[in-house]
Amino acid sequence: MSEKQTPVKELTLQEAQDEIKPLRAKLTKWGKEYYEQDNPTVEDHVYDRAYQRLVQLEEQFPQLVSADSPTQRVGGATESQLTKVRHEIPMLSMGDVFSIEELMDFNQRQQENRDVEVEPEYNLELKIDGLSLSLVYENGKLVQGSTRGNGTIGEDVTANVRTIKSVPAELPEPLSIEVRGECYMPKAAFAKLNAKREAEGLPVFANPRNAAAGSLRQLDPKVTAQRELDTFIYYVPEYQKLGVKTQAEALDRMRELGFNVNPNNRVVHNREEIEKYIEEYTAQRDKLTYGIDGIVEKVNDLDTEVALGNTVKVPRWEIAYKFPPEEQATIVRDIVWTVGRTGNVTPTAVMDPVQLAGTTVSRASLHNPDYLREKDIRIGDTVYLHKAGDIIPEISKVDLTKRPADSVEYEIPTKCPVCGSELVHLDGEVALRCINPMCPAQIKEGLAHFASRNAMNIDGLGPRIIEQLWDKELIHDVAGLYRLNHDQLLTLDKFGEKSTSNLLTSIDNSRNNSVERLLFGLGIRHVGAKAARIIMEHFGDLDSLMKADADEISAISGIGPTIGESIVTYFANQQVVKLIDELREVGVNFAYLGSRSNANPDSEWNGRRVVLTGKLTEMTRGEAKSWLENHGAKVTGSVSKKTDIVIAGADAGSKLTKAQDLGIDVWNEQQFSQAMKEEQ
Repeated sequence: MSEKQTPVKELTLQEAQDEIKPLRAKLTKWGKEYYEQDNPTVEDHVYDRAYQRLVQLEEQFPQLVSADSPTQRVGGATESQLTKVRHEIPMLSMGDVFSIEELMDFNQRQQENRDVEVEPEYNLELKIDGLSLSLVYENGKLVQGSTRGNGTIGEDVTANVRTIKSVPAELPEPLSIEVRGECYMPKAAFAKLNAKREAEGLPVFANPRNAAAGSLRQLDPKVTAQRELDTFIYYVPEYQKLGVKTQAEALDRMRELGFNVNPNNRVVHNREEIEKYIEEYTAQRDKLTYGIDGIVEKVNDLDTEVALGNTVKVPRWEIAYKFPPEEQATIVRDIVWTVGRTGNVTPTAVMDPVQLAGTTVSRASLHNPDYLREKDIRIGDTVYLHKAGDIIPEISKVDLTKRPADSVEYEIPTKCPVCGSELVHLDGEVALRCINPMCPAQIKEGLAHFASRNAMNIDGLGPRIIEQLWDKELIHDVAGLYRLNHDQLLTLDKFGEKSTSNLLTSIDNSRNNSVERLLFGLGIRHVGAKAARIIMEHFGDLDSLMKADADEISAISGIGPTIGESIVTYFANQQVVKLIDELREVGVNFAYLGSRSNANPDSEWNGRRVVLTGKLTEMTRGEAKSWLENHGAKVTGSVSKKTDIVIAGADAGSKLTKAQDLGIDVWNEQQFSQAMKEEQ
């Protein structure tokens, strides 16, 4: 996989000098891509290996150490339009080890420290794969959120941090204190965001860490709010203010203050206990809802922590054990192209199946032509496969030493693989698109979207049934769904009287939906479910919208020119006008049936399923329910997988327990009250 390097101890001074210069340049470039641009071009373990090599070289040849070396800097500079923040207490990065033996050596060196007596008691925590975050409170109120930056100067992200639900806007005690932790993107949110970006022809994020960084550093807090970021808080620089003596106590105390603290820390005393913890969470890694890339070991006694202090770059009281990269070699047998609902044509590598992070993997998205070209992936290549964020299969690199002699560069198609139309790049997108509105692949994907839960909600009409209806030429567009009859459906595979009757009823019921569902179901670019509701609440019916110009649509709060122009362009198409006429003929409702009251159309509560449990002190349960329903939420009496949020007051019982078991977001009354204030 990589070229064999001469051991550092065998190098001459000149050889070391010759190696160090390009190695520093490479690490500086990679660091800039990772820290400043949130767009890494190499895997973490590749960077880590190169960085360790530089550390070894500088330790062996201290005369070659320079102030501009990556080993002498923390993180990256801050190149953005965000306001700069100075950290009075530097935010340092951690040192790394890559084996149990290296970790034990680190502990041994601590135990043998002549200046500080170190007890063999450590607090182990999961190393969250996210972005370092500082939160400052004055008299219990959040006044500043900032990134680490270069350790001394970070970026002010206060407005963005306020959109993260797990960050308390106010503490239950009037403390003036700084806490630090990790801002991260859950695996499911990462997968959803990348799928959305890919569908829109935008570059995807390499991993959840970069997605979190890119989201937290947005200039528009509304964008951050949509990205479903979360936090784990794990450190308080001035621990004396909390009246605690150990790291484990500090975590418990921060939990009491309302911070989201990872529950999986453990106090250990020897190698056996450390190994057991590492084995346990290495095995559980894939099952966690968030990404971890290792284990953090901290001296548990906080006075000892202070006494040990820091080097120029890293603390002496903590170390990160990094998981080895889980990669599998496999061979690319084919590259297939699929056409999405919006015409986006996406390449996928088809490979020999391999076991990876607990699942069998044989396919990996290649995202877009640029990605395919950059990686230079060819049919017949041996490639190394990993899971980005432990969830999405991704090709990390090609093993060029195993490339077949007769290998030829892969040719990017110029025509749609389904309808044969010319493929184009729109608006400077990286994605290739088929812009033929009659492309069968787009129509079938569009039919599935039209029937989906947030659109027309036609229960029982999934992709397989749509495929059959299309193949039998029973439908050609969404209007055709409303002309289907009993005898036609009985010809479908595995369709009997009951399934036929159920589907016809579901189709018939969908005629009566409020029009925002239809607008979303039509699949107009950039028009999501929320935008569709805001627009239709404004115009009242579809005909009024079709007569409106882009400026009128764009002027609606929360919409803007991109959506306005997209809608006008869509309805200008004569084939679309014909489709709308057909939908009118079959009796599909074109009117907005929802409340056009004083409810805030931009509310984040719209469509959310909420359960109230326990005793509330600042309001009655009835008042809370009324407020939630006025802001578009559906308040239910029981907790299920479909529940979005549980608001738990005092003495919450079985509903709270069930929510925790299902991994549902649980808020206390204080968080809910703050959210209510922010909606004003």
